[in-house]
Amino acid sequence: MKQNNMAFTYLRRVYLGDTDAAGVVYFAKGLEICHEAYEQSLSKAGISLMQMINQGKTALPIVHAEIDFLRPLFCGDQLQVSLNVSQVNNSEFAIAYEIFSVNDLNQILVKAQTKHVCINPQIRKRINLPSMMLEWLNYFQ
Repeated sequence: MKQNNMAFTYLRRVYLGDTDAAGVVYFAKGLEICHEAYEQSLSKAGISLMQMINQGKTALPIVHAEIDFLRPLFCGDQLQVSLNVSQVNNSEFAIAYEIFSVNDLNQILVKAQTKHVCINPQIRKRINLPSMMLEWLNYFQ
């Protein structure tokens, strides 16, 4: 597995709608925050998800996701999400996420990972990652 140290971070505030009845970020919202960071990293590299979807030749579904909350996240918390990407093979990549409070970047609050597979959405078969995604994997080196 090729590992890249991707120098991309995403800042986000926790909103009330991100929290559950216990007042903490719900696990699915945690993954949503990570996905927002992924989308922002693509945008930063000049990749348009809207264009990819409209062309209908490439899809990058998540086939595995996991998240560990090491500390709770509360409404109003200011977060920094850091990404680390790796190419698994010709048709797969993984993203490791670490979420920190902007007030203490030495303590990881959340760790998450998603694994994506590149497919042709018309025939639902694996295809090689397109050059734009290979460039994204190397963008921040």
